This record gives sequence, C-alpha cells and structure tokens, in this order.
Amino acid sequence: MSECVFCKIVEGSLPAEKVYEDGDVLAFRDLHAQAPIHLLVIPKKHISSVREIGEEEGPLLGRIFSVVNQLADELGLADKGFRIVNNCGEDGGQTVYHIHFHLLGGRALGWPPG
Repeated sequence: MSECVFCKIVEGSLPAEKVYEDGDVLAFRDLHAQAPIHLLVIPKKHISSVREIGEEEGPLLGRIFSVVNQLADELGLADKGFRIVNNCGEDGGQTVYHIHFHLLGGRALGWPPG
C-alpha cells in the first residue's frame, strides 16, 4: 500500500519512535498523544480496518494483544489500568486506513471518551 502512512513506517521510509517490533507487529509513539503514554500498535501486514478481519487473522490479533499486554507491563500501566481503542470507519473516527490499536495510559481516562 504505497499511500499508507503506516505501511511507510513499517518499510522504514517514514520515521517513527518505535517502542516494539517483531516480524508481525510494530508499536510506536503517537505523534498526537492524548495521554502521557499513547502508543499505536499495528500489524505489519496491511489490513484496512476491523471490517477486513476474518478468522484467518485470529493468530495475528492474538499476537497484537499479547504485545499490548507486554507493553502495558513494561511501561507500568498494568497495575492502574489502560485503554485500548480501535476506530473503525469515518464516523468511528478512523483517519488512517491501516488497522491500529491505540494504547493509552499514565493518567485516569474519563468516560465517555468523546
């Protein structure tokens, strides 16, 4: 996906402050942080949105959430709590059409979010 900003980050043609990377998953700091800790956790494989998830992506999603838990532990978020957010579609607030999960923490997060 040559126009996808997250694919460009994965391939290394755009910079990002990476905090985790393996063969399938990448996590990096959000440029527009909404909390003291605000990471984006993405699959390296381009998947536009949750609407494209099928059973075959089950292991990849499991890996993503395993990474989220690992990062929450490493960053000291696990004990007090954190939020995982996925926006789907225009009305859902999705602005980058490469599935991603926001990991937010480091302060009390109110509800409703917006």
